[in-house]
Amino acid sequence: MPLSRSPNPRNSPTHASRASSLSPSAKKRASSAEKSTAERRGKKQAAKTQAAKKRPSKKRTTQKRGVRFSARTADRHELYQLSVQDAAFEVQFITRVFRKLRGRKPMTVREDFCGTALFCAEWVKSDKARTATGLDIDGSVLQWGREMNLAPLGSAEERIQLLQQDVLDASPGSFDVGLAFNFSYWCFKERETLLRYFRGMRAGLAKDGLFFLDAYGGYESHEPDLEEPRKIPGGFTYIWHQDVVDPINNHVVNHIHFEFRDKTKLRKAFTYDWRLWSLPELRELLLEAGFSRVTVYWEDADDEGEGTGVYRPKKAVGNEAGWIAYLLAEV
Repeated sequence: MPLSRSPNPRNSPTHASRASSLSPSAKKRASSAEKSTAERRGKKQAAKTQAAKKRPSKKRTTQKRGVRFSARTADRHELYQLSVQDAAFEVQFITRVFRKLRGRKPMTVREDFCGTALFCAEWVKSDKARTATGLDIDGSVLQWGREMNLAPLGSAEERIQLLQQDVLDASPGSFDVGLAFNFSYWCFKERETLLRYFRGMRAGLAKDGLFFLDAYGGYESHEPDLEEPRKIPGGFTYIWHQDVVDPINNHVVNHIHFEFRDKTKLRKAFTYDWRLWSLPELRELLLEAGFSRVTVYWEDADDEGEGTGVYRPKKAVGNEAGWIAYLLAEV
């Protein structure tokens, strides 16, 4: 069950100390891509060509996509962003939910574990008055983000502040929105540490602020040595690998691998050493940290059971092989 917030997120995670990971819209893209591929099989070439034209494109020719990526030359951060993240979807989702609950548009965001700051870049692009602050402990990843994601923004880059620091040491503030996506906060394996982090986040939000997190689960999330590949437009394959699962303490070790059309491989491009937190545990901790209400947003499914990319508040659902959900904690 590959975690991702892009093609088929219903199954897939990300990095703990970086802004790596999976997105629901990722989920939607993946499932949609797989579904359309199956439908095209057996049809006439003309129909195949027409369907192919409708698929989203990175504006690269088929020839270039075929030779662009290789283990010898590929950048793992670029591969990750193409495979797992969907910042545009998440900016829209946060804006919609915040406006519905608070009656206004959120303008300031604090993104913890921001990694390459892809979300921060998308946030300031979405409105000329928006500002973003990103925190991450890895200076090399922040620098990559400055060069690859922030520099192309031009003057909008000035509305983003990136801080190399432990999120546990973040200063109080008054942000409209706080984020901890890509399951990165699962690097905190002890209850006391995670509670401390949640309390610090609450202190960093405005009086009507909202804290958005994501989580994954499902019965396949407890299967060790499980690999699930997913082809990514551009000429490579993303593989989510659940390596180790300890049922006593729920500690897990996961990897992301990449394989390319030239037969080369990039194994363990990313490795995550986490605790697999359950939704009830997270809700209880958030309330204990002082948030007034915690809501789970679950993805709608179509008649065939495929994710639609639309997330709505839910109080009870049936379990699935793999899922990704959002949690919303209100100050």
